[in-house]
Amino acid sequence: MSTQGIVLYGPPASGKDTVTAALHSLDPRFVLLPKLKVGAGRAAGYEFVTSEHLGKLRDEGRLLVETRRYGNVYAIDRQAIEVRHAAGYVPVVHMGNIPDLRRLIGRVPDSWLRVLLWVPREVTELRSRARGDIDTGKRLTAWDETVDDLEANTDAGFFHLRLHTDRLSPEAAAKEIMSAYDRLRVAGCPHEEGSHR
Repeated sequence: MSTQGIVLYGPPASGKDTVTAALHSLDPRFVLLPKLKVGAGRAAGYEFVTSEHLGKLRDEGRLLVETRRYGNVYAIDRQAIEVRHAAGYVPVVHMGNIPDLRRLIGRVPDSWLRVLLWVPREVTELRSRARGDIDTGKRLTAWDETVDDLEANTDAGFFHLRLHTDRLSPEAAAKEIMSAYDRLRVAGCPHEEGSHR
């Protein structure tokens, strides 16, 4: 089994950016895969493109995932993953809903390490306000939607690792993720649940 990379899933402000930065700091092989974005808002972690360009990639069959949220369109380009693999990097992908995550991993689910990052709703609110989001209300709605998404679309064994980022430092979380990734890559091992649930 060829391990494609790492998927971080969780509600807004659960630490996806922070943990990804910690992963890269510990091992430069781990790099964020920027999503394509049509719209406005935060630029960090995204590559802005026009609707026309996105349509061209769609027609070429390059879009693995395409999502509409917060009034924007987000997409993942298959070629962006291939380019990073060819350069020796491990893509880290941030996902906001389980159906999109399932589309990304396709028919070989354990080719991606699936990590759930979690924080309570009040932590999402505090972190969102602290980083200056102007749409914290929407982030809280998304937190509620994440709970519904998990209940409707996953079972207890879906994630290889579950980490509470309000209880772990980013570095500790990154080390747990790296260990789980290496186990999956080397042995294609069964799911391992983290101890910080």
